Amino acid sequence: MASKKPRTPKRRKTQHGELENVGEAELEEFEVEKVVGRRVVAGKVEYLLKWKGYSDSDNSWEPEEHLRCSDLIKAFLNSQEDSSESEGSISSENSNANDNLTGFARGLEPERIIGATGTSDGLLFLMKWKDADEPELVLANDAIEKCPHIVAAFYKERISWHASSED
Repeated sequence: MASKKPRTPKRRKTQHGELENVGEAELEEFEVEKVVGRRVVAGKVEYLLKWKGYSDSDNSWEPEEHLRCSDLIKAFLNSQEDSSESEGSISSENSNANDNLTGFARGLEPERIIGATGTSDGLLFLMKWKDADEPELVLANDAIEKCPHIVAAFYKERISWHASSED
């Protein structure tokens, strides 16, 4: 059973995926076929949605708070847990979802930490990946677990030692 996305006030998607302003009477509600990705941007959870009746090129990231498809979100999260527990191969249906995974989940090798920020999700590091153009925010706990030497180097660069005048 597919759920629907709630109405977005005074905007709708065009055939080319752009948003345009419209009057209330013209608003269209798009039906979610499935959830194919999840990310956290500036502390806010977003889901990559496949829209019913649209191609994969029309998939879009939507903030969690705008969605009314909790059954599809639960199914997606359960499938992610199942796939991470069983180290199986990637199915062709799931390959688009894996394109939207971030850093560690894609098997990228961390190069260095560029910065850090605190959010409601906790401490996040802005990670630069080897052989990747775009840095990504990752949970500090994941970085500490998977590349403690890089976390230590990040803090070591930023420690400021002040000599006491009494010495």
